[in-house]
Amino acid sequence: MPLSQLSFDHPCANTLRLKLSGEWLIRAVLPSENEVLTQLAGNKNIARITFDASEITKWDSGLVSFLLNLIREGGRRNVTIERQGLPLGVVKLLELALKVDEKNIPRKIEPEGLLERVADKFLAFCAGTLAVINFLGEITFAFGRLIAGKAYFRRDEFVAIVQRCGAGALGLVSLISILVGMILAFIGAIQLKLFGAQIYIADIVGIAMVRVMGAVMTGIIMSGRTGASFAAELGLMQVNEEVDAFKTLGISPVEFLVMPRVLALIIMMPLLTIYADFMGIAGGFLISVNFLGLNPVEYWHHTQSAVKLSHVWIGLTHGLIFGIIVAVAGCLRGINCERSAEGVGAATTSAVVSAITSIVVATAVITFICQVLGV
Repeated sequence: MPLSQLSFDHPCANTLRLKLSGEWLIRAVLPSENEVLTQLAGNKNIARITFDASEITKWDSGLVSFLLNLIREGGRRNVTIERQGLPLGVVKLLELALKVDEKNIPRKIEPEGLLERVADKFLAFCAGTLAVINFLGEITFAFGRLIAGKAYFRRDEFVAIVQRCGAGALGLVSLISILVGMILAFIGAIQLKLFGAQIYIADIVGIAMVRVMGAVMTGIIMSGRTGASFAAELGLMQVNEEVDAFKTLGISPVEFLVMPRVLALIIMMPLLTIYADFMGIAGGFLISVNFLGLNPVEYWHHTQSAVKLSHVWIGLTHGLIFGIIVAVAGCLRGINCERSAEGVGAATTSAVVSAITSIVVATAVITFICQVLGV
């Protein structure tokens, strides 16, 4: 069994020197720090502890543990622990262990004042707005290079993104659009029954779906499905430093990663909007014919007469703008996320929230503009 010894002497009245000798190994029976505490309790004048470790032959974490406990206890008793006489490796390990202790000490955070909170929010808003404008500028420049035939991105990956944004979303868009059409038909029937004008349910469902609801519901679905996917993909690439690798190779991440995703949604969102319009009208048709007793041919003719070409163009404009919003929100949050798992999750959540909020605001703005223009 390795032997480890601990002895004491007093170089001066207020100093206790510990002499360490032998093999201070974890498998040995090491002296306890209680022996040192007994010396401190017996002499209240001791304000400093020094070490003489010149006779230590071997040491490991057992010595470090002994000294760390002693330093912590000395801090509680306001006794200075000097480390000059210890081996250099021991001193470095103690410094690392004490740094961990410092990080775990709870710090008292004073509450910020009202003006400070308002200023922080305002500066964060300004920084976020500037980041969005800068990102939009980079996307515009990338599309300029695309028009000039100089853009560099993988065509096969672009085709896969288009398929994922389009055909992959048909099932969910179909379900939601049909249900929305049914809901509109039921809601319209509540009031129109009072006047015996149930046939005008076709007008309500057709105009609502084609003009606004088809695009809005498709945009919300794509925000939670595709926008979150874009944010997670680019966020994970940011965590793995793949985005930095593109920059090192002289490849623009916006041109290589962002532009194909924005272009895919610009192409697919108007098409999905048209598809959602048909599904919504079909849902209203099913309810009106099977539950409200309307004539199928008359319903179809009313829908044709109510839905104008201007309504279709307004719906397609909604879809195009919503596609840009979803793609930009997802890519912006993903490519600027923090490099951690928590950062990827926050970026994904922020992308969905930003996209849906922007879609609602854009819908209100477009509706107001159409109302002013009389369209």
